[in-house]
Parts: sequence; C-alpha cells; structure tokens
Amino acid sequence: MPVTLEQREDGLTRTSGAEVDLAFRTWGAGPAVVLLHGTSASHAVWEPVAAALAQNATVIALDQRGHGRSDKPASGYTAADFATDVVTVLDALGIERAIVGGHSLGGRNAWVCGALHPERVAAALIVDYTPYVEAAVLDDLQLRVAGGYRGFDSVADIEAYLHARYPLLPPDAVARRAAWGYQRRDDGLWWPLADPGAMDRLIEGFRTPWDAEFAAVAAPMTHVRGAHSKIVSEASWDAARRARPGDRWVLETDADHYVPEENPAVIVAELERLLGLSAR
Repeated sequence: MPVTLEQREDGLTRTSGAEVDLAFRTWGAGPAVVLLHGTSASHAVWEPVAAALAQNATVIALDQRGHGRSDKPASGYTAADFATDVVTVLDALGIERAIVGGHSLGGRNAWVCGALHPERVAAALIVDYTPYVEAAVLDDLQLRVAGGYRGFDSVADIEAYLHARYPLLPPDAVARRAAWGYQRRDDGLWWPLADPGAMDRLIEGFRTPWDAEFAAVAAPMTHVRGAHSKIVSEASWDAARRARPGDRWVLETDADHYVPEENPAVIVAELERLLGLSAR
C-alpha cells in the first residue's frame, strides 16, 4: 500500500500508510532541508530557522517517532529506525535528496541517515551531539527526561517549568515548546506528547555510539556546539573532531546545548552555507 499524505487542521502534514506515520510541517520552496529535533521536543523548535530559510529552501521539520503528533510505537527507537523515517517522508514528498540537520537526538539521526542512505543526503548539520558523549551524561539525561513526564494544571505552569529547565531559552522558544509539546487530557491536566516509554528507549539507544557510521558519512558535514553545553563535553567534541578533521566545526560561545532555539541565526548561517548561499 503506498504512503499518502494527509493535511491536518493544525497546519501539519501527516503520512498515512507507513509502518510508522509521521507528522511534519513544511515551509518555503527550493532545495530540501529536513530538520530533526532533540529528545522530548517537537518540530516547533525549528520555526525561527525554517522561517529564515523559507525564501531559499523547502524546509521540512519532523515530529520524530515517539514525539508530538507522530506515531509512538512500543519499539523501534534505534538510530536506523529514525533514519528510515527521514526516507519515508522524503519518499512521500517525492524528494530525492536533502540536507539533513538535527539537534542532539536529531543530530545523531542525521549522521546515521547520511551513512545508511547516502544517496538521499546531500549534506548534514549536526548540532551539539557526537558519538563520544559520556555514559554519565546519558544517565543524567535519562533521569531528567523521565522527571519531566507529569501533568500540569495550566500552560502557565508548563512555561514556568520549561523556563527553569532551559534557563537560556528565550520566551518565544518556551511558548513554542509549551504549545506543541503538551496536550490537555480528560483529567484536566496538560501532559507531554513525548511518550515516556519512547523517551526511555531512545535514550538507551544513545548508548550505542554509531561511531562507525559517523566516520563513514561521505557527504559534507558541519558540526555546531554550544560552549556551555552539558551534553557535549570538550573531550567529546575533541574526539569527534579527531574522527573527522575535514569537517567544519563551529563553537557558539553564547549558548548551551539548545543552540537552535537560543541562537537560531547561527544555525541559519550554517544551513545557508551548506545550501551554497553563503561563503561564511
């Protein structure tokens, strides 16, 4: 059965008939850029980046499996599964090749997509993740993400929680996370759309480094790290640079892990460079 596309009232498009159906938003026209969010987030984190690129590119931001308005299967949260989802969306849209950019979880998925599906990936942008993130960092991430799965009395309560959890995010980024990452249930509380079982499984999946795939990507790759990141240490960043010395490596001094939301202009500039729009 062929995969078709359905338009949703909230402005998203969703595949229908895939093994795992995926929701996404599309902006603009031109060469394709696929954007993949991080753990427990949604497509909405990319809105400022997508809006800036829309005059020159077709930008497709996914709710990755387990998140947002996409399917949340009981299993299937390896990097290869996420990479397959990118191909599913490209096929459904009739797009042969795209630049694939991702933050954190999405960054790992972008390089794995580049390694496993090289004919579909023209270039990759990896934001604040490497194969060498330490086990203790993943332990802490797993606890922090699990602790975020709870009901909230109001959107204001969600925003207060997000401000405390992500102290460098601007108010508009917090509002987008609250608007797209939570849904009110019959109990009257607002609950995260990111499925807790999926989050646990995908973080366990981080413990497989996918370092051979990282080294194998033939397409151009650019890497961005926030100088104050608590996910990518200097040691992890340096190890990645040694593994791929020919790539472009960018340190954003005024950000922590969440560079796409804290300084979207940096991400826009690097994607424009990969698109051939800038020599920066």
